[in-house]
Order: sequence, then structure tokens, then C-alpha cells
Amino acid sequence: MRPLQTSVDYNMLIFVLSSLPMKNEIYLGLGSNMGDRLENLQNAVQALAEKLENIRFSPIYESAAWGYEDQPDFLNAALCGTTELPPQELLKFAKEIEDRMGREPTFRNGPRVIDIDILLYGDQAFKEGRLEVPHPSLPLRTFVLQPLVDLSPELVPPGFSRSLKKLLAEFDQTKLHPQYEKQFEIS
Repeated sequence: MRPLQTSVDYNMLIFVLSSLPMKNEIYLGLGSNMGDRLENLQNAVQALAEKLENIRFSPIYESAAWGYEDQPDFLNAALCGTTELPPQELLKFAKEIEDRMGREPTFRNGPRVIDIDILLYGDQAFKEGRLEVPHPSLPLRTFVLQPLVDLSPELVPPGFSRSLKKLLAEFDQTKLHPQYEKQFEIS
């Protein structure tokens, strides 16, 4: 029996493969300090599940407000998932969820019903309009780093030389309090 001989058009193969939707691993930060904070986080997760797959969650933490401190404490969490949405479309989707949930424009670091931040998008580092990835405040905030460490401690974000775990080790973590062992539910 002779081996099957085939002729492959590599240019066509590259074109077909490049036109397939790409699934990118993304990390999002979630925060809420108004109303029923836990329910707000749960509602945001449920809405995000419309466009995300393979979702994993960090524990939920309570932390004092950052930047502007005269406001209620926040509940914060992170999630990791995959999406076919390009970065700008993911940002638009996240902002639409915030709007649907009643987030009102206030002032920088002000109180909010829900905040959804794109922390990491695959292995990409870029600044495009209002979107900067990795999120510029990622290495500055324990309430962002700790949930990310819970998900992927050895991950080295693009443009960084140290893992998330090593970045977190530089901070006083006594002001961050785990609140809920319960995982989010997606129906």
C-alpha cells in the first residue's frame, strides 16, 4: 500500500486558520460598594457569562475604598475566562453591563454599584483609547492582586518580570479580608 499523497495549499490553510474565531484567556476585576454588594457581583458574573466561557472565580474579598476613602467598603473578586471578543468589544460589553446595572458616573475612585475592569487580555500588553492592558493599577492594589493570585499565582503579566504572587508579596495584606467561600453561580 502506498502512502496517501496530498497537496496542501499552505496560504489557504493559513487564511482559513486565521479567520477562525480566537479564544483569548482574560482576567477581569469586579468591585461593588453600593446596595447589595454580593448580589451586584453575582448579577455582573451572570451577565458576563453571556460572552465568556470556562469561567473560574476567586474568593470574594472586602477592602477599604482606595483613592477616595470616604465611602463604604468594597467587595472585590476576579474571574478568569475565555472569550472571542476583541479587547475593545469586551470593554464595550463590560460597560454595557455596568450601565444596565445602574452604575452612575460619579468621580474617579468614587462609589459604584458595579465596576468591571479588564485586568489582563491573553499575553497582550497595549494601550488603545480608554483601554490599557495590563490594567495600569494592577500592581498597585492588593484587592486586585490577591484575587488574581488565587486564580493564577505563578502568572507573569505581560511587561512584568515577576509573578502575581511575587508582586503581592510586596504589600501589607492585613487590610484585605476574605468574605465568602461561596462561589458565584451561572444559570
